[in-house]
Amino acid sequence: MSISNKEIKKNAEKWLDPFFDTETREKVEDLIKNNPTKLADSFYKRLAFGTGGMRGIMGPGDNRINKYTLGKNTQGLANYLKKQFPGETIKLAIAHDCRHNSKEFAKLVADVATANDIQTYLFSDLRPTPELSFSVKHLECHAGIVLTASHNPPEYNGYKVYWQDGGQLVPPQDAGVIEEINTLQYQDVNFHAKKELLTYIDKEVDEAYINTVIKKVDFQVAQEAKDNLKIVFTSLHGTSITILPEVLKRAGYSQVQLVKEQETPDGDFPTVQSPNPEEPAALKMAIDLANKTQADVVMGTDPDSDRIGIAVRDEDGKMVLLNGNQAMAIKTYFLLDQLKKKNKTKGNEFVASTIVSTPLIRKIADHFNVKYMEGLTGFKWIAKMVKDHPELQFIGGGEESFGYMVGDFVRDKDAISAALLIAEIGATQKAKNSNLLAYLNEIHLELGFYKEHLISLVKKGLKGAKEIKQTMEDWRSNPFSEIAGEKVIRVEDYAVQEATNLLTNKKEKLTIPASNVLIYYTDQGSKIAARPSGTEPKIKFYVSVNVPKDTKSPEKLLNQKIDAIVQFLDVDKA
Repeated sequence: MSISNKEIKKNAEKWLDPFFDTETREKVEDLIKNNPTKLADSFYKRLAFGTGGMRGIMGPGDNRINKYTLGKNTQGLANYLKKQFPGETIKLAIAHDCRHNSKEFAKLVADVATANDIQTYLFSDLRPTPELSFSVKHLECHAGIVLTASHNPPEYNGYKVYWQDGGQLVPPQDAGVIEEINTLQYQDVNFHAKKELLTYIDKEVDEAYINTVIKKVDFQVAQEAKDNLKIVFTSLHGTSITILPEVLKRAGYSQVQLVKEQETPDGDFPTVQSPNPEEPAALKMAIDLANKTQADVVMGTDPDSDRIGIAVRDEDGKMVLLNGNQAMAIKTYFLLDQLKKKNKTKGNEFVASTIVSTPLIRKIADHFNVKYMEGLTGFKWIAKMVKDHPELQFIGGGEESFGYMVGDFVRDKDAISAALLIAEIGATQKAKNSNLLAYLNEIHLELGFYKEHLISLVKKGLKGAKEIKQTMEDWRSNPFSEIAGEKVIRVEDYAVQEATNLLTNKKEKLTIPASNVLIYYTDQGSKIAARPSGTEPKIKFYVSVNVPKDTKSPEKLLNQKIDAIVQFLDVDKA
Protein backbone atom coordinates (compact mmCIF):
# COMPACT_ATOMS: atom_id res chain seq x y z
CA MET A 1 0.00 0.00 0.00
CA SER A 2 1.35 3.41 -0.96
CA ILE A 3 0.69 6.25 1.46
CA SER A 4 2.63 9.46 1.98
CA ASN A 5 4.19 10.60 5.24
CA LYS A 6 1.85 13.60 5.10
CA GLU A 7 -1.20 11.33 5.00
CA ILE A 8 0.19 9.19 7.83
CA LYS A 9 0.68 12.27 9.99
CA LYS A 10 -2.81 13.49 9.15
CA ASN A 11 -4.27 10.14 10.25
CA ALA A 12 -2.30 10.31 13.50
CA GLU A 13 -3.35 13.88 14.30
CA LYS A 14 -6.99 12.77 14.36
CA TRP A 15 -6.06 10.83 17.50
CA LEU A 16 -5.17 14.09 19.29
CA ASP A 17 -8.88 14.94 19.51
CA PRO A 18 -10.10 15.33 23.14
CA PHE A 19 -12.39 12.35 22.59
CA PHE A 20 -9.37 10.06 23.03
CA ASP A 21 -8.11 9.54 26.56
CA THR A 22 -5.08 11.45 27.83
CA GLU A 23 -2.73 8.46 27.79
CA THR A 24 -3.56 7.68 24.16
CA ARG A 25 -3.10 11.31 23.06
CA GLU A 26 0.26 11.54 24.81
CA LYS A 27 1.50 8.33 23.13
CA VAL A 28 0.41 9.49 19.69
CA GLU A 29 2.01 12.90 20.19
CA ASP A 30 5.27 11.19 21.17
CA LEU A 31 5.16 9.06 18.01
CA ILE A 32 4.60 12.14 15.84
CA LYS A 33 7.54 13.96 17.40
CA ASN A 34 10.05 11.18 18.02
CA ASN A 35 9.37 7.96 16.12
CA PRO A 36 8.44 8.34 12.43
CA THR A 37 8.98 4.64 11.67
CA LYS A 38 6.64 3.43 14.42
CA LEU A 39 4.22 6.24 13.56
CA ALA A 40 4.04 5.02 9.96
CA ASP A 41 3.42 1.42 11.00
CA SER A 42 0.73 2.51 13.48
CA PHE A 43 -1.23 4.65 11.03
CA TYR A 44 -0.49 3.63 7.41
CA LYS A 45 -3.59 1.41 7.25
CA ARG A 46 -6.56 0.16 9.23
CA LEU A 47 -6.44 -3.32 10.69
CA ALA A 48 -8.58 -5.59 8.54
CA PHE A 49 -10.21 -8.99 9.00
CA GLY A 50 -8.03 -11.81 7.65
CA THR A 51 -8.38 -15.59 7.67
CA GLY A 52 -8.67 -15.59 11.47
CA GLY A 53 -10.25 -12.23 12.23
CA MET A 54 -8.25 -9.16 13.17
CA ARG A 55 -4.83 -9.32 14.80
CA GLY A 56 -2.24 -6.68 15.45
CA ILE A 57 0.29 -5.18 17.80
CA MET A 58 -1.23 -3.46 20.82
CA GLY A 59 -0.87 0.32 21.02
CA PRO A 60 -2.45 3.55 19.76
CA GLY A 61 -3.32 3.91 16.09
CA ASP A 62 -5.57 2.69 13.29
CA ASN A 63 -3.22 -0.26 12.63
CA ARG A 64 -3.11 -1.31 16.27
CA ILE A 65 -5.25 -3.22 18.74
CA ASN A 66 -6.63 -0.80 21.33
CA LYS A 67 -9.88 0.18 23.00
CA TYR A 68 -10.89 2.39 20.09
CA THR A 69 -10.28 -0.03 17.21
CA LEU A 70 -11.95 -2.79 19.21
CA GLY A 71 -14.77 -0.47 20.20
CA LYS A 72 -15.43 0.57 16.61
CA ASN A 73 -15.46 -3.04 15.45
CA THR A 74 -17.97 -3.94 18.15
CA GLN A 75 -20.16 -0.94 17.37
CA GLY A 76 -20.16 -1.93 13.71
CA LEU A 77 -21.05 -5.52 14.64
CA ALA A 78 -23.86 -4.29 16.91
CA ASN A 79 -25.30 -2.13 14.14
CA TYR A 80 -25.14 -5.04 11.69
CA LEU A 81 -26.78 -7.49 14.10
CA LYS A 82 -29.67 -5.11 14.69
CA LYS A 83 -30.28 -4.83 10.95
CA GLN A 84 -30.07 -8.59 10.45
CA PHE A 85 -32.36 -9.50 13.35
CA PRO A 86 -34.89 -6.68 13.67
CA GLY A 87 -37.18 -6.94 16.64
CA GLU A 88 -35.18 -9.75 18.27
CA THR A 89 -33.32 -9.64 21.57
CA ILE A 90 -29.75 -9.88 20.29
CA LYS A 91 -27.47 -12.22 22.27
CA LEU A 92 -23.67 -12.24 22.17
CA ALA A 93 -21.04 -14.50 23.82
CA ILE A 94 -17.53 -13.22 24.57
CA ALA A 95 -14.34 -15.01 25.65
CA HIS A 96 -10.67 -14.11 25.94
CA ASP A 97 -7.27 -15.77 26.10
CA CYS A 98 -4.23 -15.36 28.37
CA ARG A 99 -2.66 -12.38 26.64
CA HIS A 100 -1.86 -9.00 28.13
CA ASN A 101 -4.99 -6.82 28.18
CA SER A 102 -7.23 -9.63 26.89
CA LYS A 103 -9.45 -9.64 29.97
CA GLU A 104 -9.73 -5.85 29.95
CA PHE A 105 -10.42 -5.79 26.23
CA ALA A 106 -13.11 -8.46 26.62
CA LYS A 107 -14.87 -6.39 29.28
CA LEU A 108 -14.60 -3.26 27.11
CA VAL A 109 -16.12 -5.12 24.16
CA ALA A 110 -18.89 -6.39 26.43
CA ASP A 111 -19.55 -2.82 27.59
CA VAL A 112 -19.98 -1.60 24.02
CA ALA A 113 -22.32 -4.52 23.31
CA THR A 114 -24.53 -3.86 26.34
CA ALA A 115 -24.49 -0.14 25.56
CA ASN A 116 -26.16 -1.14 22.31
CA ASP A 117 -28.88 -3.14 24.12
CA ILE A 118 -27.32 -6.54 23.40
CA GLN A 119 -27.72 -9.33 25.97
CA THR A 120 -24.10 -10.27 26.58
CA TYR A 121 -22.56 -13.44 28.05
CA LEU A 122 -18.96 -12.92 29.14
CA PHE A 123 -16.72 -15.72 30.39
CA SER A 124 -15.53 -14.79 33.87
CA ASP A 125 -11.96 -15.80 33.04
CA LEU A 126 -9.84 -17.08 30.17
CA ARG A 127 -11.23 -19.94 28.08
CA PRO A 128 -10.22 -21.82 24.91
CA THR A 129 -11.41 -20.35 21.62
CA PRO A 130 -13.26 -23.57 20.64
CA GLU A 131 -15.32 -23.31 23.82
CA LEU A 132 -16.43 -19.85 22.67
CA SER A 133 -17.50 -21.34 19.32
CA PHE A 134 -19.42 -24.04 21.19
CA SER A 135 -21.03 -21.53 23.55
CA VAL A 136 -22.49 -19.46 20.70
CA LYS A 137 -24.75 -22.35 19.69
CA HIS A 138 -25.18 -23.68 23.22
CA LEU A 139 -26.50 -20.33 24.47
CA GLU A 140 -28.42 -19.69 21.23
CA CYS A 141 -26.52 -16.48 20.58
CA HIS A 142 -26.58 -14.46 17.38
CA ALA A 143 -22.81 -13.96 17.44
CA GLY A 144 -19.66 -14.43 19.47
CA ILE A 145 -16.35 -12.66 19.98
CA VAL A 146 -13.03 -13.93 21.28
CA LEU A 147 -10.10 -11.71 22.20
CA THR A 148 -6.99 -13.60 21.11
CA ALA A 149 -3.94 -13.42 18.88
CA SER A 150 -3.49 -17.19 18.85
CA HIS A 151 0.24 -17.99 18.76
CA ASN A 152 1.50 -14.53 17.74
CA PRO A 153 4.27 -12.85 19.80
CA PRO A 154 3.40 -11.27 23.19
CA GLU A 155 2.96 -7.75 21.81
CA TYR A 156 -0.04 -8.89 19.74
CA ASN A 157 -3.71 -9.23 20.48
CA GLY A 158 -6.72 -9.82 18.31
CA TYR A 159 -10.46 -10.06 17.80
CA LYS A 160 -12.39 -12.86 16.12
CA VAL A 161 -16.11 -12.73 15.38
CA TYR A 162 -18.39 -15.76 15.16
CA TRP A 163 -21.87 -16.03 13.66
CA GLN A 164 -24.87 -17.84 15.11
CA ASP A 165 -23.80 -21.21 13.67
CA GLY A 166 -20.60 -21.02 15.79
CA GLY A 167 -18.36 -20.45 12.77
CA GLN A 168 -16.27 -17.39 12.08
CA LEU A 169 -17.64 -14.65 9.85
CA VAL A 170 -17.86 -15.58 6.17
CA PRO A 171 -19.62 -13.96 3.19
CA PRO A 172 -21.96 -12.18 3.23
CA GLN A 173 -21.77 -11.41 6.96
CA ASP A 174 -18.07 -10.48 6.95
CA ALA A 175 -18.50 -7.85 4.23
CA GLY A 176 -21.65 -6.58 5.91
CA VAL A 177 -19.92 -6.08 9.27
CA ILE A 178 -16.88 -4.46 7.65
CA GLU A 179 -19.15 -2.09 5.73
CA GLU A 180 -20.83 -1.04 8.97
CA ILE A 181 -17.45 -0.54 10.67
CA ASN A 182 -16.18 1.60 7.80
CA THR A 183 -19.10 4.00 8.10
CA LEU A 184 -18.11 4.81 11.67
CA GLN A 185 -15.81 7.29 13.33
CA TYR A 186 -14.33 6.41 16.70
CA GLN A 187 -16.57 9.08 18.21
CA ASP A 188 -19.62 7.05 17.09
CA VAL A 189 -18.83 4.23 19.53
CA ASN A 190 -21.16 3.93 22.51
CA PHE A 191 -19.02 2.98 25.52
CA HIS A 192 -21.81 3.54 28.10
CA ALA A 193 -22.40 0.02 29.43
CA LYS A 194 -25.73 -1.25 30.73
CA LYS A 195 -24.78 -3.57 33.57
CA GLU A 196 -28.15 -5.28 33.68
CA LEU A 197 -27.50 -6.77 30.21
CA LEU A 198 -24.23 -8.45 31.20
CA THR A 199 -24.17 -12.06 32.46
CA TYR A 200 -20.94 -13.78 33.50
CA ILE A 201 -20.63 -17.43 32.47
CA ASP A 202 -18.23 -20.20 33.48
CA LYS A 203 -18.83 -23.65 34.97
CA GLU A 204 -22.24 -24.41 33.45
CA VAL A 205 -20.91 -23.85 29.91
CA ASP A 206 -17.66 -25.66 30.81
CA GLU A 207 -19.62 -28.75 31.84
CA ALA A 208 -21.70 -28.72 28.66
CA TYR A 209 -18.58 -28.39 26.51
CA ILE A 210 -16.59 -31.07 28.36
CA ASN A 211 -19.47 -33.54 28.25
CA THR A 212 -20.02 -32.93 24.54
CA VAL A 213 -16.33 -33.43 23.68
CA ILE A 214 -16.20 -36.72 25.59
CA LYS A 215 -19.46 -37.94 24.03
CA LYS A 216 -18.47 -37.05 20.46
CA VAL A 217 -14.88 -38.36 20.69
CA ASP A 218 -15.59 -41.76 22.20
CA PHE A 219 -14.47 -44.84 20.26
CA GLN A 220 -15.05 -47.43 23.00
CA VAL A 221 -11.35 -47.86 23.70
CA ALA A 222 -10.78 -50.42 26.45
CA GLN A 223 -9.98 -48.90 29.84
CA GLU A 224 -6.84 -51.04 30.08
CA ALA A 225 -5.57 -49.49 26.84
CA LYS A 226 -6.30 -46.00 28.17
CA ASP A 227 -4.48 -46.77 31.42
CA ASN A 228 -1.42 -47.91 29.48
CA LEU A 229 -1.06 -44.74 27.41
CA LYS A 230 1.40 -42.26 28.91
CA ILE A 231 0.73 -38.65 27.90
CA VAL A 232 2.75 -35.49 28.49
CA PHE A 233 0.73 -32.31 28.04
CA THR A 234 1.74 -28.64 27.92
CA SER A 235 -0.58 -25.67 27.57
CA LEU A 236 2.37 -23.39 26.65
CA HIS A 237 1.09 -20.86 29.21
CA GLY A 238 -2.29 -20.76 27.45
CA THR A 239 -5.98 -21.40 27.97
CA SER A 240 -6.20 -25.19 27.49
CA ILE A 241 -5.07 -25.70 31.09
CA THR A 242 -8.62 -24.71 32.11
CA ILE A 243 -10.23 -27.63 30.26
CA LEU A 244 -8.00 -30.25 28.64
CA PRO A 245 -6.59 -32.01 31.75
CA GLU A 246 -10.16 -32.47 32.98
CA VAL A 247 -11.33 -33.78 29.59
CA LEU A 248 -8.56 -36.40 29.49
CA LYS A 249 -9.21 -37.38 33.09
CA ARG A 250 -12.96 -37.84 32.64
CA ALA A 251 -12.40 -39.73 29.39
CA GLY A 252 -10.37 -42.27 31.37
CA TYR A 253 -6.76 -41.28 30.71
CA SER A 254 -5.05 -41.54 34.07
CA GLN A 255 -1.40 -41.22 33.04
CA VAL A 256 -1.28 -37.55 32.05
CA GLN A 257 1.72 -35.50 33.15
CA LEU A 258 1.71 -31.71 32.94
CA VAL A 259 4.74 -29.58 32.16
CA LYS A 260 4.58 -27.62 35.42
CA GLU A 261 6.82 -24.78 34.23
CA GLN A 262 4.33 -24.01 31.43
CA GLU A 263 0.94 -24.63 33.05
CA THR A 264 0.43 -21.12 34.47
CA PRO A 265 -1.25 -18.79 31.93
CA ASP A 266 1.17 -15.98 31.08
CA GLY A 267 0.99 -13.51 28.19
CA ASP A 268 4.77 -13.21 28.10
CA PHE A 269 5.14 -16.94 27.31
CA PRO A 270 8.40 -16.88 29.32
CA THR A 271 9.65 -20.43 28.64
CA VAL A 272 9.39 -20.35 24.84
CA GLN A 273 10.57 -18.12 22.05
CA SER A 274 7.22 -18.66 20.32
CA PRO A 275 4.09 -20.29 21.82
CA ASN A 276 3.40 -22.00 18.51
CA PRO A 277 3.24 -25.82 18.57
CA GLU A 278 4.24 -25.77 14.89
CA GLU A 279 7.73 -24.79 16.10
CA PRO A 280 9.69 -27.80 17.42
CA ALA A 281 11.37 -25.64 20.08
CA ALA A 282 7.97 -24.89 21.67
CA LEU A 283 7.59 -28.53 22.70
CA LYS A 284 11.17 -29.04 23.91
CA MET A 285 10.31 -29.02 27.63
CA ALA A 286 7.44 -31.44 27.05
CA ILE A 287 9.62 -33.77 25.00
CA ASP A 288 12.35 -33.63 27.66
CA LEU A 289 9.78 -34.66 30.28
CA ALA A 290 8.49 -37.42 28.00
CA ASN A 291 12.02 -38.79 27.62
CA LYS A 292 12.49 -38.83 31.39
CA THR A 293 9.21 -40.64 31.99
CA GLN A 294 9.12 -42.73 28.80
CA ALA A 295 5.80 -41.24 27.78
CA ASP A 296 4.18 -42.37 24.53
CA VAL A 297 2.68 -39.11 23.32
CA VAL A 298 3.39 -35.39 23.78
CA MET A 299 0.61 -32.86 23.25
CA GLY A 300 1.06 -29.09 23.22
CA THR A 301 -1.57 -26.45 22.48
CA ASP A 302 -1.22 -22.83 21.42
CA PRO A 303 -2.40 -19.98 23.69
CA ASP A 304 -6.05 -20.01 22.61
CA SER A 305 -6.18 -23.82 22.27
CA ASP A 306 -7.28 -24.18 18.70
CA ARG A 307 -4.01 -25.75 17.42
CA ILE A 308 -2.23 -28.77 18.76
CA GLY A 309 1.28 -30.10 18.28
CA ILE A 310 1.90 -33.84 18.69
CA ALA A 311 5.14 -35.76 19.23
CA VAL A 312 5.39 -39.57 19.25
CA ARG A 313 8.15 -42.15 19.45
CA ASP A 314 9.74 -43.56 16.30
CA GLU A 315 11.04 -47.13 15.94
CA ASP A 316 14.28 -46.10 17.65
CA GLY A 317 12.44 -44.68 20.66
CA LYS A 318 13.13 -41.03 19.73
CA MET A 319 10.34 -38.47 20.10
CA VAL A 320 9.36 -37.10 16.69
CA LEU A 321 7.10 -34.10 16.06
CA LEU A 322 4.30 -34.80 13.60
CA ASN A 323 3.59 -31.97 11.19
CA GLY A 324 0.05 -30.74 10.67
CA ASN A 325 -0.47 -32.70 7.48
CA GLN A 326 0.65 -35.97 9.07
CA ALA A 327 -1.53 -35.47 12.14
CA MET A 328 -4.51 -34.55 9.95
CA ALA A 329 -4.06 -37.69 7.84
CA ILE A 330 -3.93 -39.92 10.93
CA LYS A 331 -7.07 -38.38 12.44
CA THR A 332 -9.06 -38.40 9.21
CA TYR A 333 -8.16 -41.99 8.31
CA PHE A 334 -9.02 -43.18 11.83
CA LEU A 335 -12.39 -41.42 11.89
CA LEU A 336 -13.40 -42.86 8.53
CA ASP A 337 -12.04 -46.30 9.36
CA GLN A 338 -14.07 -46.38 12.57
CA LEU A 339 -17.23 -45.45 10.68
CA LYS A 340 -16.60 -48.20 8.16
CA LYS A 341 -15.85 -50.86 10.78
CA LYS A 342 -19.03 -50.02 12.67
CA ASN A 343 -21.12 -49.89 9.49
CA LYS A 344 -22.28 -46.38 10.32
CA THR A 345 -21.78 -44.85 6.88
CA LYS A 346 -24.92 -43.57 5.17
CA GLY A 347 -23.38 -42.28 1.95
CA ASN A 348 -23.72 -38.61 2.91
CA GLU A 349 -20.46 -38.17 4.85
CA PHE A 350 -17.77 -35.65 3.97
CA VAL A 351 -14.34 -34.55 5.14
CA ALA A 352 -12.62 -31.26 4.38
CA SER A 353 -9.28 -29.55 4.12
CA THR A 354 -7.64 -26.50 2.53
CA ILE A 355 -6.01 -25.72 -0.80
CA VAL A 356 -2.51 -25.54 0.72
CA SER A 357 -2.77 -28.77 2.72
CA THR A 358 -1.67 -32.28 1.73
CA PRO A 359 -3.42 -33.98 -1.23
CA LEU A 360 -3.39 -37.14 0.90
CA ILE A 361 -6.65 -36.10 2.56
CA ARG A 362 -8.47 -36.24 -0.76
CA LYS A 363 -6.90 -39.66 -1.37
CA ILE A 364 -8.13 -40.89 2.05
CA ALA A 365 -11.64 -39.63 1.30
CA ASP A 366 -11.64 -41.40 -2.06
CA HIS A 367 -10.38 -44.60 -0.40
CA PHE A 368 -13.38 -44.63 1.95
CA ASN A 369 -15.75 -43.43 -0.76
CA VAL A 370 -16.78 -40.26 1.08
CA LYS A 371 -17.08 -36.75 -0.29
CA TYR A 372 -14.09 -34.43 -0.07
CA MET A 373 -14.38 -30.63 0.06
CA GLU A 374 -11.62 -28.07 -0.14
CA GLY A 375 -11.52 -24.39 0.78
CA LEU A 376 -9.25 -21.47 1.44
CA THR A 377 -6.96 -21.38 4.45
CA GLY A 378 -8.91 -20.74 7.63
CA PHE A 379 -11.45 -22.86 9.45
CA LYS A 380 -14.21 -20.39 8.75
CA TRP A 381 -14.41 -21.94 5.28
CA ILE A 382 -14.75 -25.46 6.64
CA ALA A 383 -17.45 -24.22 9.03
CA LYS A 384 -19.20 -22.64 6.03
CA MET A 385 -19.17 -26.01 4.23
CA VAL A 386 -20.97 -27.54 7.22
CA LYS A 387 -23.52 -24.72 7.28
CA ASP A 388 -24.08 -24.75 3.52
CA HIS A 389 -24.62 -28.53 3.34
CA PRO A 390 -27.04 -29.58 6.09
CA GLU A 391 -27.87 -32.65 4.02
CA LEU A 392 -24.32 -33.95 4.56
CA GLN A 393 -22.66 -35.28 7.72
CA PHE A 394 -19.33 -33.66 8.53
CA ILE A 395 -16.88 -36.21 9.93
CA GLY A 396 -13.71 -34.21 10.36
CA GLY A 397 -11.38 -31.77 8.69
CA GLY A 398 -8.13 -29.95 9.12
CA GLU A 399 -5.42 -27.77 7.72
CA GLU A 400 -1.65 -28.05 7.61
CA SER A 401 -1.17 -25.45 10.33
CA PHE A 402 -1.97 -27.90 13.17
CA GLY A 403 -5.72 -27.33 13.28
CA TYR A 404 -8.42 -30.00 13.30
CA MET A 405 -12.17 -30.16 13.84
CA VAL A 406 -13.97 -33.37 14.89
CA GLY A 407 -17.65 -33.30 13.99
CA ASP A 408 -19.61 -30.05 13.97
CA PHE A 409 -20.39 -29.32 17.62
CA VAL A 410 -17.55 -26.79 17.45
CA ARG A 411 -17.33 -24.81 14.20
CA ASP A 412 -13.64 -23.96 14.41
CA LYS A 413 -10.40 -25.84 14.86
CA ASP A 414 -10.41 -27.39 18.31
CA ALA A 415 -7.27 -28.59 20.10
CA ILE A 416 -9.35 -30.01 22.96
CA SER A 417 -11.33 -32.54 20.94
CA ALA A 418 -8.28 -33.15 18.69
CA ALA A 419 -6.19 -34.02 21.76
CA LEU A 420 -8.77 -36.54 22.96
CA LEU A 421 -8.95 -38.03 19.46
CA ILE A 422 -5.16 -38.47 19.40
CA ALA A 423 -5.35 -40.13 22.82
CA GLU A 424 -7.99 -42.56 21.51
CA ILE A 425 -5.88 -43.40 18.45
CA GLY A 426 -2.70 -43.66 20.52
CA ALA A 427 -4.28 -46.00 23.05
CA THR A 428 -5.78 -48.14 20.28
CA GLN A 429 -2.41 -48.46 18.56
CA LYS A 430 -0.45 -49.17 21.75
CA ALA A 431 -2.84 -52.00 22.56
CA LYS A 432 -1.70 -53.50 19.24
CA ASN A 433 1.99 -52.98 20.13
CA SER A 434 2.03 -50.17 17.56
CA ASN A 435 2.06 -46.35 17.67
CA LEU A 436 0.97 -43.29 15.71
CA LEU A 437 3.99 -43.24 13.42
CA ALA A 438 3.51 -46.89 12.51
CA TYR A 439 -0.16 -46.13 11.85
CA LEU A 440 0.83 -43.29 9.50
CA ASN A 441 3.20 -45.64 7.69
CA GLU A 442 0.35 -48.12 7.21
CA ILE A 443 -1.68 -45.34 5.58
CA HIS A 444 1.22 -44.52 3.25
CA LEU A 445 1.75 -48.16 2.34
CA GLU A 446 -1.90 -48.31 1.34
CA LEU A 447 -2.31 -44.95 -0.41
CA GLY A 448 1.18 -43.70 -1.34
CA PHE A 449 3.89 -41.70 0.41
CA TYR A 450 3.37 -37.95 0.85
CA LYS A 451 5.56 -35.34 2.46
CA GLU A 452 5.15 -31.60 2.90
CA HIS A 453 7.48 -28.73 3.71
CA LEU A 454 6.66 -25.18 4.80
CA ILE A 455 8.79 -22.07 4.39
CA SER A 456 7.49 -19.15 6.44
CA LEU A 457 9.23 -15.78 6.11
CA VAL A 458 8.54 -12.92 8.54
CA LYS A 459 8.20 -9.53 6.83
CA LYS A 460 7.27 -6.89 9.40
CA GLY A 461 5.83 -3.42 8.98
CA LEU A 462 5.19 -1.30 5.91
CA LYS A 463 8.49 -2.36 4.31
CA GLY A 464 7.65 -6.03 4.84
CA ALA A 465 4.14 -5.59 3.38
CA LYS A 466 5.70 -4.12 0.21
CA GLU A 467 8.16 -7.02 -0.06
CA ILE A 468 5.37 -9.59 0.26
CA LYS A 469 3.31 -7.79 -2.37
CA GLN A 470 6.30 -7.68 -4.74
CA THR A 471 7.02 -11.40 -4.30
CA MET A 472 3.45 -12.31 -5.25
CA GLU A 473 3.57 -9.95 -8.23
CA ASP A 474 6.82 -11.55 -9.39
CA TRP A 475 5.34 -15.06 -9.17
CA ARG A 476 2.37 -13.89 -11.26
CA SER A 477 4.18 -11.86 -13.90
CA ASN A 478 6.97 -14.42 -14.38
CA PRO A 479 5.28 -17.81 -13.91
CA PHE A 480 7.41 -20.94 -13.72
CA SER A 481 7.27 -23.36 -16.65
CA GLU A 482 9.24 -25.92 -14.67
CA ILE A 483 10.29 -26.30 -11.04
CA ALA A 484 13.40 -28.27 -10.09
CA GLY A 485 13.28 -30.21 -13.33
CA GLU A 486 9.56 -31.00 -13.02
CA LYS A 487 7.30 -29.61 -15.74
CA VAL A 488 4.54 -27.29 -14.53
CA ILE A 489 1.22 -28.52 -15.94
CA ARG A 490 -1.32 -26.41 -14.05
CA VAL A 491 -1.37 -23.01 -12.35
CA GLU A 492 -4.17 -21.85 -10.05
CA ASP A 493 -4.42 -18.14 -9.32
CA TYR A 494 -7.03 -17.59 -6.65
CA ALA A 495 -6.72 -13.81 -6.84
CA VAL A 496 -8.47 -13.92 -10.22
CA GLN A 497 -10.20 -17.28 -9.51
CA GLU A 498 -8.69 -18.84 -12.61
CA ALA A 499 -6.81 -22.07 -13.35
CA THR A 500 -4.67 -22.58 -16.45
CA ASN A 501 -3.87 -25.98 -17.92
CA LEU A 502 -0.43 -25.46 -19.47
CA LEU A 503 -0.72 -28.63 -21.56
CA THR A 504 -3.82 -27.41 -23.40
CA ASN A 505 -3.68 -23.66 -22.58
CA LYS A 506 -7.30 -23.94 -21.49
CA LYS A 507 -8.54 -21.83 -18.60
CA GLU A 508 -11.25 -22.65 -16.11
CA LYS A 509 -13.05 -20.70 -13.41
CA LEU A 510 -12.23 -21.56 -9.79
CA THR A 511 -15.32 -21.69 -7.59
CA ILE A 512 -13.45 -21.03 -4.33
CA PRO A 513 -13.66 -17.36 -3.21
CA ALA A 514 -10.94 -14.98 -4.34
CA SER A 515 -7.75 -14.92 -2.26
CA ASN A 516 -4.13 -13.95 -2.80
CA VAL A 517 -2.85 -17.50 -3.39
CA LEU A 518 -0.89 -19.05 -6.26
CA ILE A 519 -0.51 -22.83 -6.68
CA TYR A 520 1.69 -24.65 -9.18
CA TYR A 521 1.25 -28.36 -10.04
CA THR A 522 3.90 -30.44 -11.80
CA ASP A 523 3.88 -33.55 -13.96
CA GLN A 524 5.53 -35.45 -11.07
CA GLY A 525 2.62 -34.76 -8.73
CA SER A 526 4.33 -32.00 -6.79
CA LYS A 527 2.37 -29.00 -5.54
CA ILE A 528 3.92 -25.62 -4.70
CA ALA A 529 1.86 -22.76 -3.24
CA ALA A 530 2.64 -19.17 -2.29
CA ARG A 531 0.41 -17.25 0.09
CA PRO A 532 0.70 -14.18 2.32
CA SER A 533 -0.61 -14.87 5.83
CA GLY A 534 -3.91 -13.24 6.65
CA THR A 535 -3.12 -12.83 10.34
CA GLU A 536 0.66 -12.41 10.62
CA PRO A 537 3.34 -10.37 8.79
CA LYS A 538 4.49 -13.43 6.86
CA ILE A 539 4.61 -14.93 3.41
CA LYS A 540 4.37 -18.71 3.26
CA PHE A 541 5.49 -21.22 0.66
CA TYR A 542 3.98 -24.72 0.81
CA VAL A 543 5.68 -27.67 -0.89
CA SER A 544 4.03 -31.09 -1.26
CA VAL A 545 5.61 -34.12 -2.97
CA ASN A 546 4.69 -37.77 -3.25
CA VAL A 547 5.88 -41.14 -4.56
CA PRO A 548 3.93 -44.39 -5.21
CA LYS A 549 3.23 -46.79 -2.35
CA ASP A 550 5.60 -49.46 -3.74
CA THR A 551 8.59 -47.10 -3.91
CA LYS A 552 11.82 -48.33 -2.33
CA SER A 553 13.43 -45.87 0.14
CA PRO A 554 10.47 -43.44 -0.14
CA GLU A 555 11.69 -41.12 2.62
CA LYS A 556 14.99 -40.54 0.82
CA LEU A 557 13.28 -39.78 -2.47
CA LEU A 558 10.73 -37.47 -0.84
CA ASN A 559 13.49 -35.50 0.90
CA GLN A 560 15.44 -35.22 -2.35
CA LYS A 561 12.37 -33.84 -4.12
CA ILE A 562 11.71 -31.29 -1.38
CA ASP A 563 15.35 -30.20 -1.20
CA ALA A 564 15.49 -29.71 -4.98
CA ILE A 565 12.30 -27.62 -5.00
CA VAL A 566 13.38 -25.48 -2.04
CA GLN A 567 16.77 -24.87 -3.68
CA PHE A 568 15.08 -23.95 -6.96
CA LEU A 569 12.67 -21.50 -5.33
CA ASP A 570 15.51 -19.85 -3.37
CA VAL A 571 12.98 -18.11 -1.14
CA ASP A 572 14.79 -18.79 2.14
CA LYS A 573 17.04 -15.88 1.23
CA ALA A 574 14.15 -13.61 0.33
